[in-house]
Amino acid sequence: MKTSYAAFAILIFAFLPGFGQQSVKVGDKAPEFKAPADDGSTWNLDKFLGKDYIVVYFYPAAMSGGCTKEACAYRDQRENLRAAGVEVVGISGDNIEGLKLFKRAENLNFPLLSDVDGKIAEAYGVPISEGGSMVRTIDGTEHELLRGVTEKRWTFIIGKDGKIIYKNDSVNPEKDSMEVLAFIKNYNPG
Repeated sequence: MKTSYAAFAILIFAFLPGFGQQSVKVGDKAPEFKAPADDGSTWNLDKFLGKDYIVVYFYPAAMSGGCTKEACAYRDQRENLRAAGVEVVGISGDNIEGLKLFKRAENLNFPLLSDVDGKIAEAYGVPISEGGSMVRTIDGTEHELLRGVTEKRWTFIIGKDGKIIYKNDSVNPEKDSMEVLAFIKNYNPG
């Protein structure tokens, strides 16, 4: 009887979102993706592979406290990151309208991508939970920001060969950009 309960439990969990999902590891080929960007274009990872190091950072929600600190730190480090050969892209479950507002409100200088269904996060093994909304006042007007899913705060760096060279699943939002920059400055691909 215990065996049948265990089998039943495994069967139930197998159908839950994210069950058995494997996270990419350092050394794995980075999952390729295309996604809508805050400027209305489609951002394609394939266009950047082989040229620069690519920082792909996932964050829970545009205009929230930690996410704003993280995005602003990347904004402030943009020139240093570019000088080190790094492109940055932020990904969340927010819709395009929310990303446009976030970018404008914080004067962000790198692409924000919309992953409302969580498919990109799932490809990288980033845990997701249900979406949500929040209201923020921007330039004196209230806006409701909507997100299809909420993604955990994880950061990856993709090397010029298309493989993951760095993974952080315990990100400190205020220090993320500096940790990425320090890693790249000390990185020796061998």
